[in-house]
Amino acid sequence: MRLSFALPDICAGASLQLPRPLYFRMNHAHSLNELHLQNSWLTVGVFDGVHRGHQQIIKKLTAGAHKVNTPAVVLTFWPHPATVLGRGEVKCLTTPDERAELLGSYGVDFVVTHPFDLSVANLSAREFVSGLKRHLGVKHLLMGYDFALGKGREGNAARLAELGRELDYTAEVIEAVSDESGVVSSTEIRKLVSLGDVADAAKLLGHPYTLHGPVIHGDGRGRKINFPTANMQYPEEKLIPSNGIYVCWAWTKGAKRAAAVNIGLRPTFENDAKKPMVEAYLLDFDQDIYGEDVRLEFVARLRDELKFNSVDALVEQMHNDVKRTREVLRLQ
Repeated sequence: MRLSFALPDICAGASLQLPRPLYFRMNHAHSLNELHLQNSWLTVGVFDGVHRGHQQIIKKLTAGAHKVNTPAVVLTFWPHPATVLGRGEVKCLTTPDERAELLGSYGVDFVVTHPFDLSVANLSAREFVSGLKRHLGVKHLLMGYDFALGKGREGNAARLAELGRELDYTAEVIEAVSDESGVVSSTEIRKLVSLGDVADAAKLLGHPYTLHGPVIHGDGRGRKINFPTANMQYPEEKLIPSNGIYVCWAWTKGAKRAAAVNIGLRPTFENDAKKPMVEAYLLDFDQDIYGEDVRLEFVARLRDELKFNSVDALVEQMHNDVKRTREVLRLQ
């Protein structure tokens, strides 16, 4: 991990007493090499999904940092360390940009998405933290209850506190956030999303599960049956809810719109589709949005994807899906 920096220290000499200093704006760096900070408050982790447990750490981080007029910094990684370390491919709840946007919404000033590879994985805890201290000016390190860094996860809470006494930073552990199902975790949320249980996933996330992507051209079949859909191109690394029909809010052209969303292989029309399609029918909307970015916020799952014996039967069911979408979103 290269830790050479060139940017000026924009955080030195701060004196304003504001809950979120006006001279800070969330900056998203894609490598540690892009930053040079002093006296920061820092937390480190993957933070996939930025769920309620993560938010507990972030709120503590931002409140403490801004109270003493220092930047709140989150260091995270891409790709997911588990994938790099050969523990299997992990489909993400949030892409790096989505994650940074969420962290910024909770008051984080700097998000660093550092490339994770075997050279980073093989750093000792001392090497890792010494670099962070030297180049981010860490004064206070917050960590989750199960956090560890460095080769072999040797940098646990006790080790990081010991290194803090040597390197002049303090360390603080934040306890886990739990509900009736247990500790809130990204792993549990991935299970829920993969099963299509987007409502329970949202409860653990503290915000809706989302998909972002541009609208691309399809085969125009939806328009022929008076149900024109926006076909979304989604990131390959993103976890997609299981095949089915969903109630969503769709954000496009700066507005929030109700949508019934189909995820699946369109078995009524397709025989050999390999990759699930994401098709959104925006209620009471008929504008050309090809190429526009759409963000889908998943509210609830209506039903499984079904194969119908006729197009008429499909259209009848789609009318029912739209009616139920309105009911779920309380639009009637």
